[in-house]
Amino acid sequence: MTETKRFLLRLDPRLFDALRRWAKDDLRSINGQIEYLLADQARRAGRLPGQRRKPPRLDATVPAGEDEPLDSDAAIASSARDDA
Repeated sequence: MTETKRFLLRLDPRLFDALRRWAKDDLRSINGQIEYLLADQARRAGRLPGQRRKPPRLDATVPAGEDEPLDSDAAIASSARDDA
């Protein structure tokens, strides 16, 4: 069996809840869902070993309302503004 790497991952609670619901819908553990999503994106980006890297798409645009970063600092700042 392949050895897996372990590390601590900090997530915004809203993102964690979304991943939990998504994993439940797909009948996966949260860990399995995160690993699936990361592997899928690495495969699409050509970042897995033995893959050629594809050039970025020129028509890649950010959908309206999704221009804010999903990092925990931005989420904390947003929550603080909402509470004020």
